[in-house]
Amino acid sequence: MSNKNKRVVVALSGGVDSSVAAYLLVKEGYDVLGVFMRNWHDDSVTISNECPWVEDSYDAMIVAEKLSIPFQSIDLSKEYQARIIDYMFEEYKNGNTPNPDILCNREIKFDVFLKIAESLGADYLATGHYCRVSSETKNKKIIYKLISGKDSSKDQSYFLCQLSQKQLSKVIFPIGDLEKNEVRKIAKKQNLITADKKDSQGLCFVGKVKLPDFLQQKLKVKQGKIVKVSKENKMYGEINFKDMSFENLKLLSDPYKYVIDDGDVIGEHNGAHFFTIGQRKGLAVGGTKDPLFVIGTDVKNNIVYVGEGKSHPGLHRNILFVSNYNLHFVRNDIEYNNSEFFDARIRYRQPLQKSKLVFTKSGLYFVFENPQSAIAKGQFVAWYKNDELIGSGVIS
Repeated sequence: MSNKNKRVVVALSGGVDSSVAAYLLVKEGYDVLGVFMRNWHDDSVTISNECPWVEDSYDAMIVAEKLSIPFQSIDLSKEYQARIIDYMFEEYKNGNTPNPDILCNREIKFDVFLKIAESLGADYLATGHYCRVSSETKNKKIIYKLISGKDSSKDQSYFLCQLSQKQLSKVIFPIGDLEKNEVRKIAKKQNLITADKKDSQGLCFVGKVKLPDFLQQKLKVKQGKIVKVSKENKMYGEINFKDMSFENLKLLSDPYKYVIDDGDVIGEHNGAHFFTIGQRKGLAVGGTKDPLFVIGTDVKNNIVYVGEGKSHPGLHRNILFVSNYNLHFVRNDIEYNNSEFFDARIRYRQPLQKSKLVFTKSGLYFVFENPQSAIAKGQFVAWYKNDELIGSGVIS
């Protein structure tokens, strides 16, 4: 079957990446339909001129007209509210650090939207992500691989770390083999209206937001104490970091549970649930030689613990844990042993970190070769072999 008989729905966001993705699909002869998703209605917490959805929708429509492809807009705000926004509030309320962009891809773009695309007769869904999909046949079964984008500075595979084999079988990433500057050159050559448009920032489909204002829609302001913990605190000498036995792994992976007597009260905050591990801004406390960083939060007692300087021991851990319930295998055909090293990252654009994966009855431990800064409960960790993302999980 030629590409002409294959229908592809492309998620046109109004940005340059999805615009060029649509152009390349048309060029390759696919039957292309452009669809814009509107998932957010409240502009009160959005920083002005940062991802205004009306302008994005208009730009997407202009690109579709330029490429002579059908275009329509759909409203998924109810699904987005239920699956992403409510999840965010609940996570912050519990003192966790969510990643809504990863959930947005799993739950909205490649689930709800993919099903809509299929209802429109699509064989595939295409987006402007900087990543790639390849496949191989193994034991008479097709195995799909999620590969990092060619442009390492723009690689977005981490944001897709929760996709399944079924989802990967239905997606196309047309710009995955291109560098960002190549994408802009193509857009300019084709006179696409988005050629010089800045990349969107902030929450998936929401834009750049004032996070405290956003969270205060549901989470109340509640004054509490800021406690500064010194680098010399006795707790940092209590753990043997050379003992890699299963019995010690849990101790090593658990973040230290601070109590108010571990430091000195140096200020006040408006709610522990507004802060996350590694956060520097928003503390409004001065008078220290080096910047203060959040090293712990206690949402039950409404206390924020901070440490001075990037090298503070409370900011670093070598080991993290993901429970079996929160593990996701993109490749479930791979066999593991507890002595093999992989590459892993705990945030977007973080350079890959060498880590040993240790499987236990309760879950998976990541034993990093070098200490990792600002590991927070609720974040996603993804692991790779060479350029392939093969699994992920929510940090406990």
